[in-house]
Amino acid sequence: MATNTAGPSRPFRTPASLLNTPPPPSTSGDSESTNQLPTEKPLNLQILSDLAKSALVESLNEVMPIHQSSAIADEKIQGAKTLILDPGLAGPLGLVTDVALLKHQAVDKIFWLEPGPLNVSTRNVVWLCRPKMSHMKTIAEQIKAQQSTVSPNGPLVYTLLLVPRATELCKKVLEDEGVAGDLTIGEYKLEFIPVEEDLISLELDNVAKDIFLNGDDTPLYYSSSALMNFQRAFGMFPRIMGKGDAAKRLTNLLQRHCQSGEEHYSDLELSTEVDGLIIIDRSVDWVTPMCTQLTYEGMLDEFIGIRNAHIEVDPVLIDPQNTSNTTTGQPPQKKRKHHLNGQKDKLLGEIRDLNFAVVGTRLSKVARRLEGDYGGAKNLKSVSQMKAFVGRLGGLQGEQQSLKLHTGLTEILMPITRTEDFNKSLEAQQNLVAGYDLPSQLNTIDDLMAQQAPWAIVLRSLVLMSIASGGIKPKILESVKRDFLQVYGYHHLPLLISLEKLGLLVKSPSSAPQPFPTLRKSLRLVVDDVDDTKPNDISYVYSGYAPISVRLVQCAVQKNAVLSTGMGVDGDEGKREIQKAHPLVGWRGFEDVLGSIPGATVDIRQRLEGSRHEISREKETITTVVFFLGGCTYTEISALRWMAKQVKGRKFVIATTGMINGTTLLESFGDPEPVPLVSHQR
Repeated sequence: MATNTAGPSRPFRTPASLLNTPPPPSTSGDSESTNQLPTEKPLNLQILSDLAKSALVESLNEVMPIHQSSAIADEKIQGAKTLILDPGLAGPLGLVTDVALLKHQAVDKIFWLEPGPLNVSTRNVVWLCRPKMSHMKTIAEQIKAQQSTVSPNGPLVYTLLLVPRATELCKKVLEDEGVAGDLTIGEYKLEFIPVEEDLISLELDNVAKDIFLNGDDTPLYYSSSALMNFQRAFGMFPRIMGKGDAAKRLTNLLQRHCQSGEEHYSDLELSTEVDGLIIIDRSVDWVTPMCTQLTYEGMLDEFIGIRNAHIEVDPVLIDPQNTSNTTTGQPPQKKRKHHLNGQKDKLLGEIRDLNFAVVGTRLSKVARRLEGDYGGAKNLKSVSQMKAFVGRLGGLQGEQQSLKLHTGLTEILMPITRTEDFNKSLEAQQNLVAGYDLPSQLNTIDDLMAQQAPWAIVLRSLVLMSIASGGIKPKILESVKRDFLQVYGYHHLPLLISLEKLGLLVKSPSSAPQPFPTLRKSLRLVVDDVDDTKPNDISYVYSGYAPISVRLVQCAVQKNAVLSTGMGVDGDEGKREIQKAHPLVGWRGFEDVLGSIPGATVDIRQRLEGSRHEISREKETITTVVFFLGGCTYTEISALRWMAKQVKGRKFVIATTGMINGTTLLESFGDPEPVPLVSHQR
């Protein structure tokens, strides 16, 4: 029977109704009233942070050598030390430790790892870096340069700590440079980093490129090691499910670890807190990151940039003592990094997963409530009332500062949502995923190029067109690619070649299967009646498009949400009773859907010899771990958090190799730097 993949006869959403957000005034709006769902205790992920801290302390004081010359007899790092840090590790490291802890480990000074001679005042020199060839060559040059000069402290003791593991290639580079015998090589196993109470990340870069473009499975090894340590902390996953060839290879690695008889895995027991692991291979869903994220945190990532859970902002927004320089005539201050954390910033926790269309209204309500709280000070009559108010004053001031920050960030985002580039590209993206009037969307893409809109906006729309329609006609594709290179530069040619290799920008009919037109209907990827204010489906995060990755998770844990066309829990004004989460039962009922998606399907039960362990369904809350292999977007996290609120008894821990969006993903597939056309002689 033929399947109709032409799509709906009209667009499912119009940009005019999408982001018609009122500005967030400092004091306006009504008091907020919402139906609060029951709070369930999440899995305590702090243990992972504690493990990372203790491992760092051990590594900085006593190295377990991976390769050691006989000339170096002592494995302890005694006395003061100079730490030379990989700049790419500063962000991840900052999420688990601080400078004070490093000082307590006798770290005298910290320098960035960059080319150039060392300038150290301590006998011990410690490099902490990722296992990259460029770093190894820099370290070798620094050691050789230092050896040619006499240090007043005597011979220096060199230690190299590679994160998260030492590789044979790094050792070979050091051997070829002739310095392998002059330093002790160890490892610092920085693996899962708790970013939020429900989010852990490996904070690795370019994982999708390594696995799916370069065929490098090193990130799979890192992921398997991190997941095994997670199982050591919380127990073995009773069930592992997944979709994608890389997800299958990762599952095989996990099983090999468990069956290897390694001593530190020998005492594993099946978890009583976690009911399973669901691995989502990024190659299963390229569509979602190519769409513009429409949640508050997602838009911050798209248009301001979030790196290692930090955002760079004007100091005026985060320092209550700071005032604007516009009145003083002084030059603007350098932007400062601010840690985005929903536990420390309660207002962020409330608004980060909302569709941006309703954020301004929510901020206005908070401002109105704070105005009322401060105004209530005029009506205090007794000493006890004054004491109670003073006790709340610190919290009110903290909330006021948080309101100032998020109001300022919202005011940065709102003009962007009113630009022609934003609205044209958003309309094209929504119509493409809906399969509506594809020739018109191509005209829109041509217009964006003619107006020299940012290259990533254009290319993301082209990739969506290729995936959603099963490829682009050869003549049209060649013409669009030629125009793209002429407008944005030929240094993007390697990127276009990479996208073709990945099957993301291909001619039609494509030899690679393109399941999206079929999935659009079978997984209800396009929802017409989504309510941004009171969401009734995960599709609210894109104002009408449901991420394929999260729909697949729903197939495993909330089957009715995929099959149903009615309203969700919140849709009927919160009157529907919240149902208890059903146990993991595999992909039952969705075998055909999973079979239509390229890549292996995983569903295995893990059992220990002689064990008849079953998770008690009487337990109040059970946790399911969802691991995104190849990166995760903030909108996917928001969708999973929304899902957790629709049932009682199940929480999610979202794990990922790193955070991505469509632009950062495309940038990773291209060359790191444009190749110069003319070589300049020194």
